[in-house]
Amino acid sequence: MTQPAASAARTVRVPDDRDGQRLDNFLLGLLKGAPRSLVYKLVRSGQVRVNGGRAKAERKLDAGDEVRIPPVRLPEEGERAPPAKGLLAALEAAIVFEDTRLLALNKPSGVASHGGSGISYGAIEAMRALRPGQGLELVHRLDRDTSGLLVIAKKRSALVELQALMREDGGIAKRYMALLVGRMPDGTMSVDAPLHVGLRQGGERHVQVNAAGKASLSHFRVLERRGGHSYCEVRIATGRTHQIRVHSAHIGHPVAGDEKYGEAEVNRRLREQLGLKRMFLHASTLEFALDAGRAPYMLNASLAPELVDVLDRLK
Repeated sequence: MTQPAASAARTVRVPDDRDGQRLDNFLLGLLKGAPRSLVYKLVRSGQVRVNGGRAKAERKLDAGDEVRIPPVRLPEEGERAPPAKGLLAALEAAIVFEDTRLLALNKPSGVASHGGSGISYGAIEAMRALRPGQGLELVHRLDRDTSGLLVIAKKRSALVELQALMREDGGIAKRYMALLVGRMPDGTMSVDAPLHVGLRQGGERHVQVNAAGKASLSHFRVLERRGGHSYCEVRIATGRTHQIRVHSAHIGHPVAGDEKYGEAEVNRRLREQLGLKRMFLHASTLEFALDAGRAPYMLNASLAPELVDVLDRLK
């Protein structure tokens, strides 16, 4: 269990097995129980120092770096309520793959990947509660309202290798299933449009197509049309925040049920007529290889039952 931090600042040397880890993730691992928002505040305010200087949250640390940790009071045992039993049971049942290095969940819609912004427990915190002492780390994130594959590393070496693959073009093949509003054209439509992440009042992230943004590429392929809408397979060559949601809205076919980038009237109609109470976006397949290509993985997560029901009701 977490213990209160010392009343004075301390300096921690980055161990060899944390070489290359982002500063924010290093701090989250060190300050167990600290809210993510607090960690970012400490970094932004300059209270955290790396080798005596200020640093950004995304800075990659080197083994041997000296990190100054300011005094932070963490929850004592018994102070913080444990994850809800229902959440723990749902995530235990959601495990679709596990070996000595990795664990993959078919994350339910409505469960955040990690805690923060008023959410006490996300999938990673709940899994750590289920598997105490295993040193679990998120490999990537899914939007809270997106269901599907969420991969967690059980070993630091697997985390480092997978994060390196994510930075490579084609290092990890990602496939999503989505219901897009309206009739998409036949064949595959590729959307190559840079995405910029901005913040609205209150800190809410809002992404838009903007030439100043990061290069982003998505490939949409219609599998079938139902009820005037398009059930699609989406393959993404990059993994930007809200990428599929913004690209689909950009071409005039937003994801059904998307309250941020979608069409309110269509969403209302789908909710009332078909019972679609969430965003119809599901991370279905991840394909990659570890050990320099010698250990191939193909992970799959079946479409959530509530989305299958919506497809069945669409004519």
